[in-house]
Amino acid sequence: MERWRARFISIWSGQTLSAVGSVAAQFALVWWVTEKTESATVLATASLVAMAPSILLRPFVGVLVDRWNRKRVMMISDSFIALVSLWLAYLFAAGAMEVWHVYVVMLARSFGGAFHHTATMASMTLIVPRKHYARIEGLNQMIDGGLGVLGPMLGAFLMMLLPVHGIMMIDFVTAAFAVLPLFFFSIPQPEPIDEEAGEKPRFWDGFRSGLRYTLGWRGLLALCGLLVVLNFALSPAFSLTPILVLKAFGGDKIMLGSFNSAMGLGTVAGGLILSIWGGSRRKILATLGAVVSMGGSLFLIAFAPAGMFYIAIAGYFLSGGLMALGNGNLRAVFRGVVHPSMQGRVGSLMGSLAIAMSPIGLLIAGPVADAIGVRSWFMIAGSILVLGGLAGFGMRSLRNIEAEAEERRAVHAQPEEAVGETEGIPSAPPSDPT
Repeated sequence: MERWRARFISIWSGQTLSAVGSVAAQFALVWWVTEKTESATVLATASLVAMAPSILLRPFVGVLVDRWNRKRVMMISDSFIALVSLWLAYLFAAGAMEVWHVYVVMLARSFGGAFHHTATMASMTLIVPRKHYARIEGLNQMIDGGLGVLGPMLGAFLMMLLPVHGIMMIDFVTAAFAVLPLFFFSIPQPEPIDEEAGEKPRFWDGFRSGLRYTLGWRGLLALCGLLVVLNFALSPAFSLTPILVLKAFGGDKIMLGSFNSAMGLGTVAGGLILSIWGGSRRKILATLGAVVSMGGSLFLIAFAPAGMFYIAIAGYFLSGGLMALGNGNLRAVFRGVVHPSMQGRVGSLMGSLAIAMSPIGLLIAGPVADAIGVRSWFMIAGSILVLGGLAGFGMRSLRNIEAEAEERRAVHAQPEEAVGETEGIPSAPPSDPT
């Protein structure tokens, strides 16, 4: 086995196992809050508290991740999240758990997750050869879809077998599997492009450097805009699925489960296809094609007759598959074009803007759905995706972003063959989005 494969599989498997434990723990915690308070306001507030660090802190976290040793950041952030789970296990076992603890836990886990996600995302670029970026993202999409389908079932099953503190201990133990491989494998640091005379720039200089890098590249700005538009349209649409099931199809929780499962299975299928296929040569075109096609799948959901809900289920399945193909290719584009030493800053900035669109979209979509029907937002979202994707095809700066990145790489250091084929270390500076 090539050395990069052993390193990637070990680290990726540990991170995946940790994610399984986290999903089960999250389900148990949410259900405990639901039974304890029976309050939608408490649940909504907890969700907003969990989003806050990702929206407000990630651009600054990205600067630190690009400055610090990424392996250490991953180990410390994983360990911090594990200790939060251990504290939760103690509170539940001691009968001392209160609702306010949930807010503290959500905030702490989200804070640690901001560092962990940013460092992991940037590190995988240095481990995996460029030609396999899309395949790796396909695997990630498969796991996301699988957790979406099986995670709640696993959480419910564990709650039948174990007390809540037992599930929190499982989360603590699985987190150890994420940290353990990092003791045995190195993670290369990127060659910086914003240092002078061997000195690291000060924090705010590094922050401004990341902003200049993003704002100075029209294609990267366009990719960021596409990501923002997608989150604005899609997050509210899928959040409104329970209302769609109830009001548009007269369904119940069984139908809701079918819709959600169809989307999760579609995501798994799309991720599997991408991991086998490896993406097209021009991955940005595959991304834009998936966006336009996904808009069509939302129209299928919006216009499905009330008595033919299986058409909407097909629309959800297609949406999941196309989302996996679109997301996977988009992330592969980002890895391939943004310089590795900038990926923490640029990725965090883009991610923060994208996540911020979720609550903004919900604030707009909720009243729209109440006023003119829930199907209306699926039509609006579908139209936004189709128009956004077609606009992307028409933007030369976005359409040619990969070719421009190749030109930028050629100006810098060493030849392309040196990029990640043995150690997965891109020695030539790329430039791109995600």
